Amino acid sequence: MKEALIVVDYQHDFIDGSLGFVGASAIAQGIKEEIMRFQEMDQDVMFTVDTHRSDYLETQEGRFLPIEHCIIGSEGIEFYKDIKGLVRATDKVFHKPTFGSIEFAKYLETKDYERLTFVGLVTNICVISNAVLAKAALPEAEIVIRKDLVLSFDQDLHQKALDVMTGLQMRVV
Repeated sequence: MKEALIVVDYQHDFIDGSLGFVGASAIAQGIKEEIMRFQEMDQDVMFTVDTHRSDYLETQEGRFLPIEHCIIGSEGIEFYKDIKGLVRATDKVFHKPTFGSIEFAKYLETKDYERLTFVGLVTNICVISNAVLAKAALPEAEIVIRKDLVLSFDQDLHQKALDVMTGLQMRVV
């Protein structure tokens, strides 16, 4: 079975930076193990990277969320600690200026994955956005959300996002 792991925005600013939150670092070991498992199975691993320019506060997102984060050239945009060392030159990395990546969805349309597994941050924003794009790009692929390896700063919104993804025929495990 052709599978891929998608690691969503596991970056410093969402863990210990400007938008960091309690518990975000707690899933690092599990994400690391999942990346290594996929690599050992010779399956694809993809990463999304929240990416903003210095004019972030002037964007629509910046006006609604006026906290600079993941600015190009900053430490906050970097992958978190041990995760950074696991990114291989052959892995696809999608820099995205907003919640979901159109480039990611277009890439998936050209592939024949049977299962896509999602881990990372933030469940109710970027995880759900990219999972929905993946479902649209590959409607017959099984979309799996590892509920133990996704997290949000708001537990109520986290659970609601998991419920919505279940309703969109994604498998939350």
